[in-house]
Amino acid sequence: MTGEHYDSLETRHRDEREADLFRRLPALIAHAIEEAPGWANHLSGVNPEMVTSRANLAKLPVLRKSELLEAQSRKPPFGDFAVADVTQYGRVFMSPGPIFEPQGSGADPWNGARALYAAGFRRGDIVHNCFAYHMTPGGFILDHGARALGCAVFPAGIGNTEMQLEAISKIRPNAYTGTPDYLKILLDKAAEAGVDVSSIRKGLVSGGALFPSLRAEYAERGVDVRQCYAVAEVGVIAYETQVDAGMVVNEDCIVEIVRPGTDEPVPDGEVGEVVVTGFSRVYPIIRLGTGDLSAIVSEPSPCGRTNMRLKGWMGRADQRTKIKGMFVDPKQVAEILSRHGEVDRARLIVERTGEQDTMRLVFESAVADDGLASALEVTLRDVTKLKGTVERADPGSLPNDGKVISDERKYD
Repeated sequence: MTGEHYDSLETRHRDEREADLFRRLPALIAHAIEEAPGWANHLSGVNPEMVTSRANLAKLPVLRKSELLEAQSRKPPFGDFAVADVTQYGRVFMSPGPIFEPQGSGADPWNGARALYAAGFRRGDIVHNCFAYHMTPGGFILDHGARALGCAVFPAGIGNTEMQLEAISKIRPNAYTGTPDYLKILLDKAAEAGVDVSSIRKGLVSGGALFPSLRAEYAERGVDVRQCYAVAEVGVIAYETQVDAGMVVNEDCIVEIVRPGTDEPVPDGEVGEVVVTGFSRVYPIIRLGTGDLSAIVSEPSPCGRTNMRLKGWMGRADQRTKIKGMFVDPKQVAEILSRHGEVDRARLIVERTGEQDTMRLVFESAVADDGLASALEVTLRDVTKLKGTVERADPGSLPNDGKVISDERKYD
């Protein structure tokens, strides 16, 4: 399969791609329910044939990683969410948590090749891969993608910087994959030691934020760097094609953005939790809550690709916070809103006054009801079992950052 294959698929319009994915989705869900008891239990009562649109997909429960972790603890290693036992997979991984994942099938099981191609990687490139190969699938995700493109890969992993510099000086790779920060460590150490690593001219990074200042520094040093967003269970979800243009959602997955603490999609442009559905037949993933925050970019991509775009990684959705010795969860804020349909948006702000924790619920509503704040105060106490104050805010004034609980206590 040529490298161009991974780019040519992007010429299909988003509507055509989505229609194809939703034609395939019922069969995937049926397969998961029939072959994996974990999915059968999680999707109990779901009729796969009805899940042919985003609206119907949104009716299915989100599987959050905390739930997957609990299931795997009860029934190791996969919590009955894989379609085969551990002996049937080529590799099995353990990510922090610990959460176990099996390797999918095919030459590029984590769909990394298209992200690499968009970053300028081509057949014949030599890739210095600094993602970890130990226990987690990190190193393998882009290793497989690069080799599917026809690249050669040096499996550097992490650490042993001096040995890595020696390998770079001898093998002369022209491409880097790894975390955003580690490339700087390599370049700085090489400059200190007088080692020539100028062969590296491009990179694809993930696993952390690529800050604009760091990207600019790489550009000044002659390295063009792009970034992608990936999770162990699915692989590459989205990737950059141009600087500061968001990330294009990868083929063969469906991405939704939901309000933290709920299963409900938010309007385009609003920050929420990334939920992904992946189409692996050996490890089907249906509405997995990644715990990461992002938002959908509605404007057309300047690169010409038409698929959905994400703004990129914008933080974590898990905002569970301990207040006065008790945990308050985003689900509880969602429960408060569900009891007051006239409230459009709300944020629970946690502060410290003197030596005591305090909380206040700030809400937006187009309904002019003087008794609404008092009613919300009662509901806040009923749901959280804690006393707090309630304030009305002007419509549209709450920050669009995905937070429903904002911990603003100072600990220094």
